[in-house]
Amino acid sequence: MRIGRLSQVKPVESAASAALCIPSGASVAIGGSGAGHAIPDVLLRELGERHRTTGAPTDLTLLHPFGVGDQQAKGLQQMANPGMYRRVVGGHWSMAPAMAQLAAENRFAAYCLPAGVMVQLFHCAAAGSPGWYSHAGLDTFVDPRLEGGKLNAKATDSLVEYTEINGKPWLFYKTIPVDVALIQAWEADEHGNLSMRQEAGLWHNCALAQAARASGGTTVAVVRRIVPAGSLDPRDVCVPGCFVDMLVVDEDHGQTYQTQFDPSYCGEARMSEDDFPVLPFGPRKVIARRAAAELTRGAVINVGFGIPDGVIAVAREQGIAGQVTATIEHGQFGGVPAGGLDFGAVYNPDAILETGHMFDFYHGRGVDQTFLGFLQIDRAGNVNVSKIGSKIIGVGGFIDIVQKADKVVFCGTLSIRAKTSIDDGKLSFLAHGAPKVVDKVAQVTFSADYARRNGQQVLYVTEAAVFRLDESGLFLQEIAPGVEIERDLLPQLGFRPQVHPNLKRMDPALFSPERMPDSAFPAFAPSPA
Repeated sequence: MRIGRLSQVKPVESAASAALCIPSGASVAIGGSGAGHAIPDVLLRELGERHRTTGAPTDLTLLHPFGVGDQQAKGLQQMANPGMYRRVVGGHWSMAPAMAQLAAENRFAAYCLPAGVMVQLFHCAAAGSPGWYSHAGLDTFVDPRLEGGKLNAKATDSLVEYTEINGKPWLFYKTIPVDVALIQAWEADEHGNLSMRQEAGLWHNCALAQAARASGGTTVAVVRRIVPAGSLDPRDVCVPGCFVDMLVVDEDHGQTYQTQFDPSYCGEARMSEDDFPVLPFGPRKVIARRAAAELTRGAVINVGFGIPDGVIAVAREQGIAGQVTATIEHGQFGGVPAGGLDFGAVYNPDAILETGHMFDFYHGRGVDQTFLGFLQIDRAGNVNVSKIGSKIIGVGGFIDIVQKADKVVFCGTLSIRAKTSIDDGKLSFLAHGAPKVVDKVAQVTFSADYARRNGQQVLYVTEAAVFRLDESGLFLQEIAPGVEIERDLLPQLGFRPQVHPNLKRMDPALFSPERMPDSAFPAFAPSPA
C-alpha cells in the first residue's frame, strides 16, 4: 500500500479515489479534533459514501482520540454506516451521535480510552512498542478492574491490563497498529512535506503518519493547497514527506467547520482585548466566578469545555488572567480558549505544541489547577462525564488531565433544567431540576479514592452550593445567599449530604452583575512592599 513513497513528487488524488485505497479489515486512524480542527472531512465523506454505494470497506478498526464531528452532519456522522466496522476505539463520542448510537446498539465492538493515552499509543505504534504504561485511568471505568474501557457487549477483547511495578499500580495499554492514517494539514509541497502553519493547532499528525509507516501502511493527507518543492520553511514542516503517500486538495476546509480563518488562532495576529465579549451575567458566570476565586498567582491551569472556560473570561474581567497560564489539551499555552464548537482553538496563544507533548506534561508533572465540567457527582465524590443511561459520551482528555492536577475544580449547575432567578444578590429557584448530585454515578470518570490517595484538593462548584471532597466523601461547604438546604437543595439532590459544621454563605458579590471586588481574589493581592 506504499503508493507514493518511492517517488519524490507525491500523487494528488481526488477524495473519492483516495477512499478506494482503504481495504476491508484495515485499522484506520483519524487525525485532528472536534468540529473540524484539522479533520480530513472530505475523506470521511467519501469513505462513508463508498460504503453506502458499494458495501465496502467492511470490518474496519477505527481509531480517533478526540471527538470528530459537529453533532449534526459532518465528521464521523458521514461514516456512521452499519456493517462498516469491527471495532471502534474513540476518546470522545458525542460529536458524532449516530456513531455513538451504533455503539449503543452493539453494531461493533466499542471502546473508550483517554485521548492522551490514544495519542501516546500512536507514538508506540510508530516506535514498534507493544504498549504504554500509565497511571492515567486507574480506578476509573477505563481500569480493567472496573470496565476496561468497554462500552458494549461486543467489546470482549481486553485493550488494557492492570499491573504493579515495584509495588505501584499501573495500567498497560496495548498498541493498536495503524494501517491507514487520514490527516489534514494547511499546505503541502510537491514532495508531501506538510505544514500546519495557519492551523489552530498541531495535533498528532506526525505520530499517525509514522505509525502507518511502521506497519507498512498508507498516509493520506488532505491539504488546502500544494506549493512548489522547497518553498516551505523547514521549521514549519510537521510531517516530512517520506511519511506521506498521497495528497488530496480541499480548498474549502477552514480552520474549523465554523471558522474559515482567524489569524488570532495561529499567531498571525492578536485579537484586541476590547474585542472579547463579556461573559453575560447569570448562573454560568456565578459558577465561573466562584471557581476563579480558587486561582493562584503563577499557576499553570487547564480549562475544559463549556462552563469551565468561563473561568478565563472572569480572570480577564478581573485583570488577573495575565498572572496564570491557561492550557487546553489540544496543545496551546496561554491565550483565551474559543467557545462553542470552536473549542480546541485559542485566541492569542503564547505557544502551540503537538498534542503528544501537551499530554506528556499532563501525564507527568500535571497542571497546578484544572477546571472541568461534570454530568454527575455522587456521595463518595466520584464524577461522571462519560455516559448517561445508554448515551455514550466519552472522555476526551478529561482523565489525562485530572489525575495529576494538584487541585481539581468541577464546575456545573446543581441540577438539570432548573429555573433560577438572581435578584438583590440572592439566588432563587423558580423550579427545581433533576439531580446531577446522585447517590451513585453511572460511570466513574473521576475517582475520589484515587484523588484522596494522591493528596489532590477537589472542589465542586455550582450556582447554588459548593461541595468539597474529604476523607469521608462529599460534604457541603457553602450555599448561595437566598438558598435553604431543606427547601432548595435536598429536592434536587439524590441524597442528604454531609454539612460542614461551619457552613458558609457564598460571597454575595458573586450574584451581582457588577465587577467583583479585588478582595474576592486574595491570591492576587499586591505583595507587601
